[in-house]
Amino acid sequence: MYKEILVIDDNPDIRNLVSGILKDQNFNVRSAANYDQAVFEINKKLPDLAIIDIKLDKVDKDGIDLLKLVTKKDKFTPVIMISGHATVQIAVEATRLGAYEFIEKPFSKEKILNYIKRALESSQLKKEKNIIENKLFHSFDLIGNSPSIVKVKKIIEKLSTTESRVLISGPTGTGKELVARKIHKNSLRSKEQFIIINAALLKENTYEKELFGEEFEDGNISFGALERANKGTLLIDEVSEIPYETQANVLRVLIDQKFKRLNGSKDINVNIRLISSTAKNLSELVKENKFREDLYHRLNVIPIELTSLSSRTEDIPLLINYFKKKLSEINGVPQSKIEINNDNLYTYNWPGNVRELRNLVERITILTANEKKNDINKLIEDILNPSKSLDINQNLLEKSFTSPLKEARKHFEKEYLLTQLKKNHGNISKTADFIGMERSALHRKLKELGIKGIN
Repeated sequence: MYKEILVIDDNPDIRNLVSGILKDQNFNVRSAANYDQAVFEINKKLPDLAIIDIKLDKVDKDGIDLLKLVTKKDKFTPVIMISGHATVQIAVEATRLGAYEFIEKPFSKEKILNYIKRALESSQLKKEKNIIENKLFHSFDLIGNSPSIVKVKKIIEKLSTTESRVLISGPTGTGKELVARKIHKNSLRSKEQFIIINAALLKENTYEKELFGEEFEDGNISFGALERANKGTLLIDEVSEIPYETQANVLRVLIDQKFKRLNGSKDINVNIRLISSTAKNLSELVKENKFREDLYHRLNVIPIELTSLSSRTEDIPLLINYFKKKLSEINGVPQSKIEINNDNLYTYNWPGNVRELRNLVERITILTANEKKNDINKLIEDILNPSKSLDINQNLLEKSFTSPLKEARKHFEKEYLLTQLKKNHGNISKTADFIGMERSALHRKLKELGIKGIN
């Protein structure tokens, strides 16, 4: 399929000249003679590439505004800006806003075609990279309406225009890498590299090489994570695992924005946005002299804390419905028939957090495409550690048999109501309706049993 190019210039001679050159090269060409026509053409359909003159017919609107419109609609659509009387400041601004190239008039046929070819190739590579990245990480979203997740979403939104370092903490499986990716994608560096180095997976003698790279006697170079992330974002996952001696070198990079490769003599200047994550309490490690206090304060500019799934059970229905749809699309199978009112999903502790829930939904989705709901519920019960449930029930039964009738009933009622409250995410009205009690009567019963509420 031939590529389509939109030529925007209020000078008919330039517009017709460029359009003619492109048509001779078998491009499909659309053109616009003024600002309003350009907006109409852009909104009607985005081209594969746009050539935009800086100065147009409006006093308060120009080609820069059209550049912003194109990149807002699709950041992968390349834009070449042209002008006969632009300043260096305008050229820099256009490039900063996402223009692929800035060309001064007059320009040769060879020059414009060369830039167009390179711009289209670059755009295609970026699109392919984005597709691969999305397939690899399945483009999962940060799902939840619990107070803790709403807070995290607000922080991510506020971080979109800043360059601040971020420290993401939380138990394994809560989505620390996902949050880091969201921060990167919302940032001004979103078109640049997002590099991950997992400090927990590195061998003790490879940290320096993996971070800073290495130069060899034969002239070959092994680029480290810092260099590969230049102009983009570097996530150091499980930063607590970096050896104490190496931490000093990381601190020096943050201060100087430069480093030397192993066996190298030349300074490598870098401009990166650093995000760190940890499942451990870094402040406690500082007290134990296992993590440098000065590095901790450099990393912990904006702290983000992710809580365990068991502390935000109200998000479980949203997560299940989301994963059912997403995993069905990824695996090319029908959506699973998992019922969100299954008690096991709310009483289980979820030690693997959201990752464990996602794995459960994927397992059910693949294994039970044609199963009945009752069979699926039984499978969920078997997967979620039935022996633990048995121990809890046995413990409750023993209490019942060794207690007077009144106490045994109290034990049962308390466990039953706690389960139903978790199932209904702490909603008193829904719980009262389900168990067949008046709302006021349920309040009295909860007070009598010492149940203060469900988080």
